[in-house]
Amino acid sequence: MNSTNDRSPRDLRLIVTGGGTGGHTYPALTAGNALRSRLESTGNTLEVLWVGAADSLESRVSEANGIDFADVATGKIRRSKNPIKLVSPANVKDMANVPRGVLQARRLVSEFAPDVVLATGGYVAVPVGLAARMCRRPLVVHEQTVRLGLANKVLARAGAQIAVSAESSLGLLPEGSQDDAVVTGNPVRPEVLTGQAELGAKGLGFDGHNPELPTVYVTGGAQGSAQINTNVRDILPWLLARANVVHQCGANNVESLRESAQSLPPGLAERYHLTAFVGSELPDVLALADVVISRSGAGTIAELTALGKAAVFIPLASSAGNEQAHNARHLQESGAAVALLGEVSPANLQAAVEPLLSDPATREAIAAQAKSHGRPDAAERLVDVLLTAAG
Repeated sequence: MNSTNDRSPRDLRLIVTGGGTGGHTYPALTAGNALRSRLESTGNTLEVLWVGAADSLESRVSEANGIDFADVATGKIRRSKNPIKLVSPANVKDMANVPRGVLQARRLVSEFAPDVVLATGGYVAVPVGLAARMCRRPLVVHEQTVRLGLANKVLARAGAQIAVSAESSLGLLPEGSQDDAVVTGNPVRPEVLTGQAELGAKGLGFDGHNPELPTVYVTGGAQGSAQINTNVRDILPWLLARANVVHQCGANNVESLRESAQSLPPGLAERYHLTAFVGSELPDVLALADVVISRSGAGTIAELTALGKAAVFIPLASSAGNEQAHNARHLQESGAAVALLGEVSPANLQAAVEPLLSDPATREAIAAQAKSHGRPDAAERLVDVLLTAAG
């Protein structure tokens, strides 16, 4: 998608804030890279300062990508349904950090003088976003999940320009910020969209892959998921009778799963590829996959819908605000995924996967619906919002 801005491009200064998790950090990185590419294509430059928490994921990501980083004090609110527990010593101590963080952020914003500030959520975004408003700098808040996160709710009420990932988010925004909100989608790393299915098995060294059968990709994220690993392990013989399985399980789980896989009968064992981590070969593995079994974080959903993949989602029950369950339910209700929203058991997982493997038409229909929710151009759409806000 080309920029809809009709003004002449110019050199820009951008402050990025947001982090704590990959769901907040990587969309910010992707959007910043897309903005840089857009500007450089017209002979202009982008200067970026990432403001986040010290010794954090965002600090490591910014360093790895050659982006200047500054830290500020942050305050994390530990959620509880019990109002008394909200006034815990840890919460009180952390909330005292917020004014200090705002003062530090205000100094950084004033000195750097950004043309626009991008906040992607996480508690670190609050002091920086508030400082941007105090310094009268344009603030764009991007929300990755269906429902606005706690930090972004605060900033939305502070008059920020809101960019959301799904149409269904618009009706959930605070009053006063709905009319100006823009649906951009959630930025997807561009390399994810470039995979080649024919290279997937080769890149993994998956010699037993049978191209006549569908391929299931199981992932619990970089660290793996004990819940997903255990349930997949318990239906492996059934699964391998119908499909190839690539199982990314996390470094802490690989030995125990390898041990249990030794009991798989010949003829099935060859079609099982167990790995602790999938790295640069991920785009090809995703291209190869016919069905994906995974968590339902915002980044995962953005990638799988952009690619149009049939997925069985097992939401992380402890995700902030139960957002993973909301994400999965939203797609299941529109026929774009299958979600295990109640009890998760081997029997329930088998029942969810079975129609996707036994009926290619069902699998293709869900994949097509998933693709209709995908926004592979989300980063470019968000760049348009940033350029418009910068004026």
